[in-house]
Amino acid sequence: MSAKPSDATPDIKAAAPARHRYPGPPPFEDTAGDRLVFHGRTLEIASVAQRVIASRLIVLFGKSGLGKTSLLNAGVFPPSARIEELSRDAWRRVMAVNVDANLSLLRVTGHLLARSPRHGRVVVNASKNVHAPGPGAAAYSASKAALTQLARVAALEWAAHGIRVNIVHPNAVFDTGVWDPSAIEARAAAYGLSVEEYRTNNLLGVEITSRDVAAVIVALCSPAFSKTTGAQVPIDGGNERIV
Repeated sequence: MSAKPSDATPDIKAAAPARHRYPGPPPFEDTAGDRLVFHGRTLEIASVAQRVIASRLIVLFGKSGLGKTSLLNAGVFPPSARIEELSRDAWRRVMAVNVDANLSLLRVTGHLLARSPRHGRVVVNASKNVHAPGPGAAAYSASKAALTQLARVAALEWAAHGIRVNIVHPNAVFDTGVWDPSAIEARAAAYGLSVEEYRTNNLLGVEITSRDVAAVIVALCSPAFSKTTGAQVPIDGGNERIV
């Protein structure tokens, strides 16, 4: 008689090898090719960008250069609404995708990351809105703040297993499926800017692309950041409300 499958979440402590102190990453060739291996294939940054940004939810498990990596990228940006106009259903939908889905992903992948011989890596795609929220974006801003706190706690709890958890805070990345022309116009209007001004509304006056975000995420998974966890990295061209 076959046993019934269990719905219980795997125990990260039981799955991980006994380890009181993180011994540091084992040595391996730190080449550009090693840093960009996913599913055994070397990918260009542009292809990584497509995987990192264009999809709603993605998990990448590599068996060489990156070890085992989990990227939390579930996210929706709802239509602009002031707090008094924000419905409970709209609020809950944003929280369900931007927070709950990512919690579910962490729960089911933690034990896998703990087993990685090269030690697990997690990168959470949050938002500039965590530190500088915008009008009409209450649900989105609150959800990304909650996700950031979740990631910080994961960094605290999983460090003993050698799992690094870091966060990126992009802003105004318009070459993705999250944005359409009407959404960009609405956000620009909320700040009293034209679309052209809004696209480069940062200290450096540059437009941020998914390729830029992907490059930082790949770097955070590389040996260059092997001793970094709990970090929050902006990818926003510089924001005067944060600097």
